[in-house]
Amino acid sequence: MKHKAKYFVPLFAFLFSVCSVMGQSSEVIQLSLNVEKLAQFRSILKQMKQGYAVLNSGYRTVKDLSEGNFTLHRTFLDGLLRVSPSVLRYRKIVEIIDMQVRVVEQCKRGYSRLRASLLFNPQELHYISGIHDRLLRLSLGNLNELLLVLSEQTLEMGDGERLSHIDAIHRQMEEKLHFLDHFNTEASILHLQRKKEMNSNRSMGKIHGMEQ
Repeated sequence: MKHKAKYFVPLFAFLFSVCSVMGQSSEVIQLSLNVEKLAQFRSILKQMKQGYAVLNSGYRTVKDLSEGNFTLHRTFLDGLLRVSPSVLRYRKIVEIIDMQVRVVEQCKRGYSRLRASLLFNPQELHYISGIHDRLLRLSLGNLNELLLVLSEQTLEMGDGERLSHIDAIHRQMEEKLHFLDHFNTEASILHLQRKKEMNSNRSMGKIHGMEQ
C-alpha cells in the first residue's frame, strides 16, 4: 500500500474547497496473450510513450491510445522475447497489460465526461487531469519494468525470480486501478450532486417565475 500513498490525494477535499469559490466499461479491450504471441509489446510501449508525452496539453491523444492506434494485434514480436515458456504463459502478464488498458480507458472516459458536463471549473479539471496523468505515467513505468523482466538480454534471473517480479508489478497495477476506480467514483458522485442541484435551481426559478 506504500505505492498508493505516494499518489493518493483525496478528491473531495480539493473539489469542495473549489466549489465554495464557484458557488465507470463496456468497451474495455480484452487481451489474450500466450507464449507464441505477445501482441507487439514493444510497439505498444512506444505508442504509449508518444501519447503520454502530450497528455499535459489536454488529453488530445488519449482517444487514439484507446482506439485504433492502441489495438493489440495477435502477431509475432520482432525478435520474440526468449524466456522460459512457463514464464511467458503466466496469466498475470496478460492481466497486467489488461489493467494498463483499463487505466487508459478510464482516465480518458472519466475526464471527457466531467469536462463535457460543464459542471467543473478549469481549476478542478486541471487537478483531475493531473491525477490521471500521474497514474498513466506510473502505470507506464510498470509496463517498462515488465518488459525488462521478460527480456532475457536485459536481466539475468531465474524463472522463480522473474515470476516474483511479475507478481510485484501485478500488485502495483491493481493498486493503481483500485485508486482510479475510487477517484472516478468520487468525481462521478460530485458530478451527480451538482447536476441535481442545478436542476433543482432551475425548477425553483420556474416556480418563482410563475408566481410573479
